[in-house]
Amino acid sequence: MQNSMPPLSALRAFEATARLGSVTAAAEELSVTHGAVSRQLKSLDEHFGVALFVKVGRGIALTPHGEQLQSGVGEAFSRLKDSCAALKRDVEEAPFTLACPGSLLARWLIPRLDRMHRELPQLKLKVVVSESEQPGKQTDASATLAFSEPPWPEDVEVIELMTEEICAVASPQLTAQFDPARPETLFANTLLLTASRPQAWPQWANAQGLELAQLEKALSKGQGFDHLYYLMEAAVAGLGVAIAPTLLVEDDLKSGRLIAPWGSIETHARLCLWSPKNTNSRRSEPLAEWLKRELIT
Repeated sequence: MQNSMPPLSALRAFEATARLGSVTAAAEELSVTHGAVSRQLKSLDEHFGVALFVKVGRGIALTPHGEQLQSGVGEAFSRLKDSCAALKRDVEEAPFTLACPGSLLARWLIPRLDRMHRELPQLKLKVVVSESEQPGKQTDASATLAFSEPPWPEDVEVIELMTEEICAVASPQLTAQFDPARPETLFANTLLLTASRPQAWPQWANAQGLELAQLEKALSKGQGFDHLYYLMEAAVAGLGVAIAPTLLVEDDLKSGRLIAPWGSIETHARLCLWSPKNTNSRRSEPLAEWLKRELIT
């Protein structure tokens, strides 16, 4: 038994031809060839077993059967177009929710928020603190800004913004005790650490050629903090030596509140903008470009 519903592509070609009164005009609107529209119209004639158009002079006109079909198809496509436009409008007008870790928000993003709002007004940006240390897991966020190491999960779209660099930092009073040529001199002080970045100290020590056994001994006597933001504040207060992404302490380094006697090293992590797949990732692109500009200035 023949399916009572013909292909949607054929109905679309019929609707455009009936509305415009021309196969050529319908082809132009649909960005297909004249022959493609003609074949779709012929398939409808064969599907219904009646002619839907008749030649009139050099043009065409609807037959009574065609008028019957057009009355329903025209209304259906008009409602479909309105529904798609409404959905697109709602998506584009909805606030763009950007999630990021509290330390990144407080130490890098907040000082730039006013400029971001001015230069990206179309986003209607809303910033929230990430609920998880794993980027892309906050399903109610439009995108997540965070450091992470590849490989990336398959269920997210990832735009890489920059390579992560980390450095050991301390207050000017503490760093006066260090020898820039001998990074092991930091072990005479308390090491500050956070559970959210357990790999940071070993990565830095390995790059400096330090013995991991000596590092582990120092870390066992260190001071831990739940969040990287508190870790940085403890370093500024002179409570010990902290390890952190250079991006998050660059303002402190410029002002002299913190000093990095041994410079920075690159890690395998990247600062990325994450978006859940099957979302309107086009809205993330202007934000990604803005972030890239900010990161190189």
